[in-house]
Amino acid sequence: MLVPSPKWLDTGDNAWQLAAATFVGLQSIPGLMVLYGGIVKKKWAINSAFMTLYAFASVLVVWVLFDYNMSFGPEWFSFLGKPMLATSALFMTSQASVPAAASGMPPLAFPMATLVFFQFVFAAITLIILAGSVLGRMSFKAWAIFCPVWMTLVYTVGAYSLWGGGWLASMGVADFSGGYVIHLAAGVSGFVAAAMVGPRLQQDREHFPPNSLLITLVGAGILWLGWNGFNGGDPYFANADAAAAVLNTNVATAVGLIVWTLMDKIAYGKPSVLGAVNGMIAGLVAITPAAGYVDGWGAIIIGVCAGIIPWFAMNKLQKTKLLSKVDDTLSVFSTHGCAGLMGGLLTGILADPRMLEYIGTGKDAPGVSITGWAYGNFHQFVLQIYGAAFIIVYNIIATYIILKVISFFVPLRMDDAQLKVGDDAVHGETAYAIGAEGE
Repeated sequence: MLVPSPKWLDTGDNAWQLAAATFVGLQSIPGLMVLYGGIVKKKWAINSAFMTLYAFASVLVVWVLFDYNMSFGPEWFSFLGKPMLATSALFMTSQASVPAAASGMPPLAFPMATLVFFQFVFAAITLIILAGSVLGRMSFKAWAIFCPVWMTLVYTVGAYSLWGGGWLASMGVADFSGGYVIHLAAGVSGFVAAAMVGPRLQQDREHFPPNSLLITLVGAGILWLGWNGFNGGDPYFANADAAAAVLNTNVATAVGLIVWTLMDKIAYGKPSVLGAVNGMIAGLVAITPAAGYVDGWGAIIIGVCAGIIPWFAMNKLQKTKLLSKVDDTLSVFSTHGCAGLMGGLLTGILADPRMLEYIGTGKDAPGVSITGWAYGNFHQFVLQIYGAAFIIVYNIIATYIILKVISFFVPLRMDDAQLKVGDDAVHGETAYAIGAEGE
């Protein structure tokens, strides 16, 4: 008699993890691919979209070759797993496990192939978010080298330290779904990359209108709903905490969008759809480290903060004389770096111990949860500061070194002749063939 799967495999959990992973993948392609393609000047639509497409593909290759196990495999160092292949039949079909973190969660009910793919889409979107800082001038050749190298030397360290059972996880630093591992890392590394690559042409910095706001909104919509997989998949089970994380994600995002729009109206007299998109993104990012740890009021508070603090970072801080020297094309420093840091710190304040990620039985009752400062545990807030400090310092140093080494072999920035023309000079293609007879 044949059975379709071993007893440990729960088809509902496996189906949800694969669906959640696909939602997260859709955030990148086509989500951020078309958001970037629409939000930049017409001459950079193809290049910006292609940077996303290439990053997604290049990350998957190194992920299955060695990066997955460096992020989630057996311990090599306290901050890094052993680099090993994730390609054998035995490995892919065996029961999923995160060896160094297994004691803190129930046995997973899906195969390793599901876990490898689920974690890949998180890794890929990190680099794609980072790309938003350097759109409109980074050499594609330099980007092609940077993607697999940064993924291997930078992302893996943060992922293992916080999610793979590494030293930050052992201390008790909490990051539900990537406020630190993904968004703070992308914001900090993106800012360093923007400084090292150099600015766009001055005329592009001064006048960089979106070539299609409607396409931008399509990408933004895919990003928002794709986030249901981003935060809803991270308990690793289709349980009550996953449902709460999805609801909290949408509540915080809606509040962030509305508050940001109000801030724009107060400051500039008009509500801006681009501002609303930035508020949406800030809300999504800020709730990410907290999604399954806070209650509904926590989600609303985080949403309000997401509409105010990143708004000030983008509209005031990044326009100061010092920070404006760095040409962060899409203000990733504010919408991802600042929002991710803020969300991580607010997790340390607002985490509700009654929000159980896993339910305990017997002596383990009530289960696994995080207790924040607002519920009497100031130490959690301190731990969140430690985690953020490590991610910030490591990303600054490692990203600088990687780009410095790459610059010895290829230029980081396109030459001015390419920058004046854009897509046609770099790829021999343009986004819109308007005015060509018969085409």
